[in-house]
Order: sequence, then C-alpha cells, then structure tokens
Amino acid sequence: MAVLGSSGGNLRSHGGDDPVKLLGDIRKQLGAAGFELAEVQFVAADTSMDGASERSKAALWALADETGTGTITQIATGALAEINDIARERDAQLAARIAAGQVDALILVSADPSDTNNKAVLAAVEAGIPAAGTGGTSIATAQQLGLNLVSASGTTGTTSTTRAVAYVSGLARHWGVKYRPALGSAVSSSVDEPAWKRISIRGIMVGSIPAFITLALILAVSKIPVLSGLSEVFDLLIGALPIVVAAVAARRISGLDEVGLVAGAIAGILSQPGGILGGLVGGILAGLPASWLIKLFLGWRFPATTANIFTGAIAGALPGLLVFYLLAPFTNWLGESVQEVISWAVAFSPLLAGAIAGIVIWPAIIGGVYHAVILPLVLLEMSEKGHSFFGAIDMVSLVMVSFGITLANVLAPRTSGERALAGSGAAVNFFFGTFVEASYPFMFGDKRVFGVALGAAAVGGAVVGLVGAEATAYLPAVVAPFVATAPGGMVLAMLTGAGLAFVGTLLVNLAARKKARAAL
Repeated sequence: MAVLGSSGGNLRSHGGDDPVKLLGDIRKQLGAAGFELAEVQFVAADTSMDGASERSKAALWALADETGTGTITQIATGALAEINDIARERDAQLAARIAAGQVDALILVSADPSDTNNKAVLAAVEAGIPAAGTGGTSIATAQQLGLNLVSASGTTGTTSTTRAVAYVSGLARHWGVKYRPALGSAVSSSVDEPAWKRISIRGIMVGSIPAFITLALILAVSKIPVLSGLSEVFDLLIGALPIVVAAVAARRISGLDEVGLVAGAIAGILSQPGGILGGLVGGILAGLPASWLIKLFLGWRFPATTANIFTGAIAGALPGLLVFYLLAPFTNWLGESVQEVISWAVAFSPLLAGAIAGIVIWPAIIGGVYHAVILPLVLLEMSEKGHSFFGAIDMVSLVMVSFGITLANVLAPRTSGERALAGSGAAVNFFFGTFVEASYPFMFGDKRVFGVALGAAAVGGAVVGLVGAEATAYLPAVVAPFVATAPGGMVLAMLTGAGLAFVGTLLVNLAARKKARAAL
C-alpha cells in the first residue's frame, strides 16, 4: 500500500496536524490486515490548506526506506512551494513503482490528484489497482480521473483511528481478506486487543482525577466569604462527575478516540441518576460495543463520516438508557452503601479506623492495590461531598510521611548523592501532594526506615480519625487543610505524620552515619 495525501483543509482539525499519529494509525491497521506499507508521501503544512500560501511552512513525510519496515519521518522542510516540488519528484518515482506492479493499492488522505499526486493516481488508474480515501474535493477529483475507489468518504466527524479503519476495511473487503481493527494498547499493531481487556477501573479512575481535584479546589475557594457563590459551581461539578468518568471509560475501552469520548459523554449524561458508579457502568457499556459497531457500519459500506456518527450515537445512547431506566437505582444504592460502611467504621472507633487505614495504605500502594481499591473509594466519597476520609489518610499517611522521610534525607543523608534525590522528591510531595514513591529508595534501603514509615502512617491516620478530618491528596500541602472538614485537625494530622517520619528517619540516618565513621 502507498499512502498519498496532505494535512488538508478540514482534515487539519481532524488529526491532519499530527502526521505521526495519522500515519501511525494507518500503518497499525494495515498491519492488522496483513498488508504492507510500501510508500508514504504526505505534505503537512503549518496551517489549513484552505488558506495556505506558497510561502507557508511545510514538511514532507515519507518512509525512511522502501521495505515497509522503515520509520515514518520528515525528509524535507521548507516553504510549501518547495515541498510540493519535492513531492512531485517522488510522485513520479511512485508512479514508476505502480507501473512496475510493486504497489497494490493507494490510500488517499486529502490528496491532490490533479497536481502533487497526479502521476501516481494516473498510474493507479492505468494499472487498475484499488484505492481508499477521505477528503471530499480530492476524492471527487480522483473519481473523475477513473480511480477505482473501494472506500470513499468525507472527513467531517472522523478521527485518525476511524479513518484508518475505514481505509483498511474497504481494501480488505475488496480482496476478501479477514480483518479485525487493531484498537487499544495492544503491543503488536497486527494483534487486535478485545475491548473487554481494556476495562481497567484503575486506569479509568486515574484518568478522571483532574475532575475530582477541580471539585476539591472549588470547594476550598468557596469557603472564602466573598466567593461563597461558588457553592453553586461545586454542585454543578458534583453532578457532572459521572459524565467525566463515563467519557474516560468509553474512550479508553473503545480505542476510538473522540468517537469513544462522545459515546461516553452521552452515556454519562443519561447515567447521572446512578451517581459515579452509574457513570462508570454507563461508560464501560458504551466503550464495549463501539469497535464492533464501527466495523459493522463500515462493512455495510457506510461512509466513514456516517459510521463515526452512528457509532458514537448508538454506543452512547443505548447503554445510557439502560442505566437511566434500570441500573441507576442499584448503582446509586451501592455507592451510598459503601460510604455508609466507611462512615460506620469511623464512627465505631475513629482512632482504630484511622490507625488501620494509615498502616495499611503503604502496603497497598507498594503492592499495587491502592489504585485499584483505595483510589476508587476516595473518588467515590468525593463524588458525593467533595472530600474523603481515605483522601485525608492519603495526604497524611502517604504524602506527608514520604515528605518527612525525604526531608530528613535532605538535611542528613547517608551519602551526598542521596541529598539531590531526596530534595526533588520532597519538593514534589509538598508542592503537588503526590509522588510518594520518592521515599521508596530510603524505605527499601533500610528496614528501620520502612518501620518508621508504617509507624508514622498509623499514628497520623489515628489523628485523622480522632479529629474527624476528611480531605484529599494530589494538592499542595498548604492547600489540603482548606478542603478538609476540620482544617485545624487536618494540620495537626499532617504535622504528626511528617514530624514522626522526619525524626525517625533522621535518627536512623545519624545512627548509620555514626556506624560508618566507626568502621572507618
């Protein structure tokens, strides 16, 4: 296969401004069908071709070699007129390859059949080889020249991924080749990854964190008297969280970029009555059938634009309606039940609940359980009220304990090389409320420091329980108290966790340095 085209006019806002992804997606789908990429001739301008001039900056993208195994790279940059001249020279070379029977099909991506790609297109017409493509004007011109287009469509509503699927679907159908679109994060571009394997609660929740942190920040700012009106914004964001989670879930699972995102947003809007769990279920159910639907519509010879629109609409509406009419009461009840269990445990013994949560959270994050269990609990609580018991535990027993450990290694490291490592970690802990992994080298390097971390986390967590603080991590340490239900208590808990970790690590380091000097 040879790919001919440009960043286009309308295409530029539909992926044409990212040649690496656009061409990479085509190559990935070709590999899934067992086809080989033999040539690339892609002119990318820094502006829409609808308004580009001969002086516009441009680049020519091509294969590094003609074996189909080379990388796709820029081979020339300069003014558009200069790049078009180079493209015409390569077009003549490609026409000779087509005439020699070395190319079996063309893929046109907003190509220029009347000029830059004219010789190759005419050679394809003469050879009678098939072609697939998108781009209203260019496709119409190619058809007028007599090119055998087995798949043709406009660009509106498509993405780089769905266009690539449409190209290869048309060519595979023409030759009777079995083809399953390669979507998702499969390691090999020629291996399709089933949609259900892309279901990851951890990945969905991590991808949704920015929305929850926005919620926490709005809550904090709304406590300033002159900005109390932001409480309405807070309520609006609370209601929108299921939409965010659903959109992230559907985009991830479908592997169809914007099409999956839109399907998830539709499902999320309809799933709002079911809370965040309703949004999660709706998004998952929207993502699962999307790749099957687009393949079905393309198999029915729908244009790529229509296939995209129908896929996004149906994949979003049907699961959304299912949650709205049937599943919402259950998902809403389940979410409330989880929160009631957490509240009951804290009410039963605040000190014990906080201490256990604090000491368990370190093994949880080291063992990979944190993102699969604890983070969803944090976000579930925040989706209802903007703050969380486990969120406070996260900030106190993970972030602040890590800060204490790294700070001690800044002031009294065992070796000079550890100071810089600890310094960068401490800064991220304090100013961003994340990257607790910065303390791993010191915890794993000395079991006593690991013990200090567990002890400080348990005591800090106990203080969280005693003062009844609820908050969140992923915020600067100075901001966290302002989103907490008990600001003073949260400060006390944070100082406790960081202070104990700092003093304990400092004593361990000083003892180790003394022992090292004695050995010398």
